[in-house]
Amino acid sequence: MKTRFTIATVVLLLSSMFTLKAQTLESKYGLDSAQTVLNASLYVEMVKQKNYEEALKGWRYVYNNAPAFQKTTYIKGVTIMRGMLRKTKNPKYLDTLMMVYDQRIKYFGKDRKYPEGWILGRKGGDMFTYNKKSNIAAMKEAYSILKKSIEMQQLESEATVINNTMEASGVLVKAGEIEPEEVIDNYLLFMDMAKKQIDAETSEKTKENLENARKNVEQIFFNAGVADCETLSNIFTAKFEAHKDDMVLINKILRMLNRQECEDGALYAMVAERKYELEPNADAAHNLAKMFIKKKEFGKSKDYLEQAIELEEDAEIKADLHYKLASIQFLQGQLSASKSNALKAADLKQNWGLPYILIGKTYASYSQKYGSSDLDHKKVFWVAVDKFKKAKAIDPECAADAQKLISDYSRHFPGKEEAFFEGIKNGDVVKIGDWINETTKARLNE
Repeated sequence: MKTRFTIATVVLLLSSMFTLKAQTLESKYGLDSAQTVLNASLYVEMVKQKNYEEALKGWRYVYNNAPAFQKTTYIKGVTIMRGMLRKTKNPKYLDTLMMVYDQRIKYFGKDRKYPEGWILGRKGGDMFTYNKKSNIAAMKEAYSILKKSIEMQQLESEATVINNTMEASGVLVKAGEIEPEEVIDNYLLFMDMAKKQIDAETSEKTKENLENARKNVEQIFFNAGVADCETLSNIFTAKFEAHKDDMVLINKILRMLNRQECEDGALYAMVAERKYELEPNADAAHNLAKMFIKKKEFGKSKDYLEQAIELEEDAEIKADLHYKLASIQFLQGQLSASKSNALKAADLKQNWGLPYILIGKTYASYSQKYGSSDLDHKKVFWVAVDKFKKAKAIDPECAADAQKLISDYSRHFPGKEEAFFEGIKNGDVVKIGDWINETTKARLNE
C-alpha cells in the first residue's frame, strides 16, 4: 500500500500541471490524463516485480483509454500477456496478445526503428510459438504474418523471424497445406538474405549469430523432407519439361541441385545442358563441369572449366574454378599444371588455404621422381610441409587438416645420418629444383 500511495501522490501532483484542453481517446493522454499517468505508473511497477496479474487492471485502463499514450503500453503489454499465458495456459491471453500487436501497429506502426514489419515479425512469432504445431489453422495464419513481415523488412528481418517462417513452412508442407516448391523458394530466399547480411556486417559476434541462424535454416529445410535429390527431381522434372525456356526456373533448379550435390542425376544433365544452349556463359559452363566431375568424366569437365575460367569475371568464383581444375589435374598426375592453377586460385582469393594444401600434395606426389637418390626424394617433403604450414597460418578453416598433413609428412624427412654424407645440416638453405623450383630449410629427423 505504501508503494501505491507514493505513486498516487506523485501522480496527483503531476496531474495539476496538465492543461484543461479537451481530451479524446486519440489524445496522447487519452480521456483522463491523471488516470492515464496513475495507471501507467502502477502497472509498470507491477511488471518490474513480475506480478503480471496485479498489473492487468492498470495496463487495461491505459490500453483501452489512452491507446496513443506511449509504446511502453505495448512493450509491457506483450510481457504481461506472455506471463499470463505461461501461468494460466488460457488462450484468451494469446488472443489479447495478438490484439496488442495490432493496436501497436495502429498507433506506432510508423516508428522508424520498430515499424509495422518488425511488429508483424514479433506477432507471427508469438502466434507460431504459443500455438501447438497440430493447430494447422493457426500455423497458416502465423506463416502468413511472418511472410508479410519479411516482405516489408527485407534484409532488416530478424533471424528469429526467418527461422520461424522456415519452420512454419516445414509444418505446413508436411500437412499438405503448401507445395514443396514454396518451401524451396523460402530456403533459397533466406540463404541469399543470410549471405547478404553476413557480408554487410562488421561485428564478428553478429556475423557468428547470423551464421548460426543460417545453419539453423538449413537444418529446418532438411527436416522438411523436400531436400533429397529424388524429391527434387520429382518436384521439378515435369515442370522443367513444360517450361524449357524459363531461365528463372532453370536457375532455381540448378541452384537447388547444386546445393544438394545432385549433379549426377538425369534432371541436372537436362537442365544444365539446356542452360548452356540458351546462355553459354561462365555459370552454364561451370554447371556442366560439375556434372562431368560427379560422373568422373574428367576430360570433359576440364574443357568446361577452362571455358568457365575464360568467361568468368568474379574473382572469387574464378578462384574456385582454378582450384577445381587444379584438383582434376592433380588426380590425373598433371602435377606442374595443377600447381600452376592452384597458385592462380590462391592469388585470386586471399587467405585461402586449400590451394596451398593442394600444392603441397603435388610436391609430395612427385617425391619419388625427384632426383636420383633416396635423400633427394625425401628433400621434397620439406617444401611440401612448407605449403601445409602456409595453409595452416592463413586459413583457420583448413588448419586441422593442414596440421595432420604436417605431422604425417614430417615423419618422412631425411635422417641426420643420411644427410651427413651430403654435408647437409639442420637449418641449411636447400634448393629443390625441377618444376617445383622452391628454396627451403633442411629439417632432419633423429
